Amino acid sequence: MNNADNIFDNRFLLEWQLDAGVDEAVSDAPTNYFALKEQSAAAPPPSPTTRNQPPAQPPATKTPPYHSPSAASATARAIANNCNSITELEAAVRAFDGCALKKTATKTVFADGNPQGLVMIIGEAPGAQEDVQGIPFCGDSGQLLDKMLAAIGLNRGENTYISNMVFWRPPGNRTPSTEEITACLPFVEKHIALVAPKILILSGGVATHALLNNDQSISRLRGKWYEYQNQYLAAPIKTALLYHPSYLLRQPQFKKQAWQDLLMIKEAIAG
Repeated sequence: MNNADNIFDNRFLLEWQLDAGVDEAVSDAPTNYFALKEQSAAAPPPSPTTRNQPPAQPPATKTPPYHSPSAASATARAIANNCNSITELEAAVRAFDGCALKKTATKTVFADGNPQGLVMIIGEAPGAQEDVQGIPFCGDSGQLLDKMLAAIGLNRGENTYISNMVFWRPPGNRTPSTEEITACLPFVEKHIALVAPKILILSGGVATHALLNNDQSISRLRGKWYEYQNQYLAAPIKTALLYHPSYLLRQPQFKKQAWQDLLMIKEAIAG
């Protein structure tokens, strides 16, 4: 094998690990576990004086507190009830430890855009780039979302506000679990009420299922308007659905339907 082939194989293995969700190394230097195994096998047997001694006890570690889904949701609800501004809500979310995702994430990803905007978008969860930068929809899917919004006169700097159903990245970019969504849902509901957008857009199946309480697929639900209501809202909000940009990157054949949905939203904004 020549050097060029070796470089190609290494790059292929790296891409395969990234696709599998491996996005960080345990240490800066590689570890040869085969050499460690050989060293262990070659080590002398324990002496008679140490063979009968009890094994050394590992150092005591502090177990993180466990929050059941119902307890975490109740705590989040009580906190959300007392938040009277977006600033207070963001501080509460950053201090909240009832969602297990926070233990593995790098940053809390709360929101981006103009909270006084006409449109609010709720997505699924932060990805790898969002976890690094602390901004929702800032990776490849975010770039596509910005292009979609720009096509109908929207942008997060002026008239659009963006957040997610959960505020921390799931490991390996997996779909958030029901327990994780349940723990964050009170904050999301209060977030929508505090922003009070004229139009709410749910991007992807996770946001659609959680906020509309409907488990049908996006393909069956898209293309029409809904009325979203929660306990914090005085009146329902006009709501539309969009395929998640990450889904459109994997399945570009659905971009035509997404464009139809964008035109429906554009018409409502103009009206």
